[in-house]
Amino acid sequence: MEAVEFATLEWVDWYNNRRLLEPIGNMPPAEAEARYYAQIEAPALAA
Repeated sequence: MEAVEFATLEWVDWYNNRRLLEPIGNMPPAEAEARYYAQIEAPALAA
């Protein structure tokens, strides 16, 4: 049972943090999410 739980956690880590998604620029989902929230929180710059 413990081995199955560990294998599941490894897969979830890979799925969220290391797999590359082509539609979002070949970056991991976690990185895309971090960029999205950083963009929202950044103050708008006047040109």
